[in-house]
Amino acid sequence: MSLLVVGLSHRSAPVSVLERAALAADARTKLLQDTLAAEPATEATVLATCNRIELYADVDKFHAGVAELSTLLAQHSGVGLEELTPYLYVHYEDRAVHHLLSVACGLDSMVVGEGQILGQIKDALAVGQELHTAGRLLNDLFQQALRVGKRAHSETGIDRAGQSLVTFGLEQLADGADVDVWAAGKRALVIGAGSMSSLAAATLARAGVGEIVVANRTRARADRLVEILGQAGVPTARAVEMAGVPDELTRADVVVSCTGATGLVLTAEAVAAALGADFDSAAQAPEAPAAALPDELDQHAAWVENGSAAAAAQDRAVRRASARPAATGPARLHLLDLAMPRDIDGAAHRVAGVRLVDIESLAEASADAPMAADVDQVRTIVADEVAAFGAAQRAAHITPTVVALRTMAADVVAGEIARLDGRLPDLDEKQRAEITQTVRRVVDKLLHAPTVRVKQLASEPGGAGYADALRELFDLDPQTVAAVSRADLNDPNRGRS
Repeated sequence: MSLLVVGLSHRSAPVSVLERAALAADARTKLLQDTLAAEPATEATVLATCNRIELYADVDKFHAGVAELSTLLAQHSGVGLEELTPYLYVHYEDRAVHHLLSVACGLDSMVVGEGQILGQIKDALAVGQELHTAGRLLNDLFQQALRVGKRAHSETGIDRAGQSLVTFGLEQLADGADVDVWAAGKRALVIGAGSMSSLAAATLARAGVGEIVVANRTRARADRLVEILGQAGVPTARAVEMAGVPDELTRADVVVSCTGATGLVLTAEAVAAALGADFDSAAQAPEAPAAALPDELDQHAAWVENGSAAAAAQDRAVRRASARPAATGPARLHLLDLAMPRDIDGAAHRVAGVRLVDIESLAEASADAPMAADVDQVRTIVADEVAAFGAAQRAAHITPTVVALRTMAADVVAGEIARLDGRLPDLDEKQRAEITQTVRRVVDKLLHAPTVRVKQLASEPGGAGYADALRELFDLDPQTVAAVSRADLNDPNRGRS
């Protein structure tokens, strides 16, 4: 196993970098295709969410793999390699497995314990399968991650440790007040009709808002979401075209936006116009200085633990020091931006009467959030599952060799029985069957103990060499072993849960 992951997330990079590095669907496809075309990688898939971009690959060389995957991420994200490098982290083999399983359990999420990441992992695997870039290793790994994530949520109270990004965002908008009390009777505008926007609409409905208006680029999807809200018992839900957003903005108390747009959906000027407020677009906040660039890409493994974390910590400190004070007075319009790249101009928070919460402020708010005691139980589950996955992969590595050995033994038995038929042609069918069965039992008994033991030894750390030893001792044809591996990999039922 040579699993490598190179990526960046809200833990290693400022939201401004994540926003620029966000990958559209077609960019993800091209990234995977180019990764497989690169020499070090034999399979790949990408996990891209609103707060992480991670490229997983099976590579044959660590340093070459890190360099190639980093370069590809830079090329397809549009962020220069020199700028992107300080924010990248690298995990290899067991640590890469540990990382993905932790992500699947919500331990690495912006809001610890949130379960939405499981759907995103499932989507990442589906894309890799559809494009045929995910092979044996990544299929097994991502299937395992989904199982472990579900186990963590069913066996522990990790759900109590966190919540959905939507719920957490609404709590930040409420600024300490009970969300149900704060939301009661308010008019809400939801921009977008995807999974996150749908979740936002449902959450607002449960919180007791008085009206929900859904705006989406494709009107049919907005109508469908309104229909679902109506079936859920929301009497005052309606859909509008995106062109109707400015008018709805003048009547809304709460706006939640999460679209796939590459540009701003709401500018600060539009927000100010909706409230009849003045806005000075010339006022700008000072930018955070760029983090230092490591001398060599080979330094990835060294600074993954401290370099990227330090850069992110420095960036957070700069943002805190340079943040402009929020507009004074009670909030008349509450804006929640859950999109990446952002939908709502960050400068909107300077409009009088506006309270804005976005991915960046959510990251700040959750950075020091207390962790539930159940998190330790989930970490134990992850550690156990990482060990189990490693053992299973090492055992699977020797299976083709064992199958090839048994195939060779069966061929030897068949050859000897054929010779016996030639030398003793007068044997009847019953005698021939009894002799054949006896010879097979002898061979099976001779092979049973060593093959069982070699599988046990191969599943232990450092056991990868037993397959080579077995091939050498029994003079097995490497092409036969490879053929068994290919047949197993092409099994249509492989990886289905």
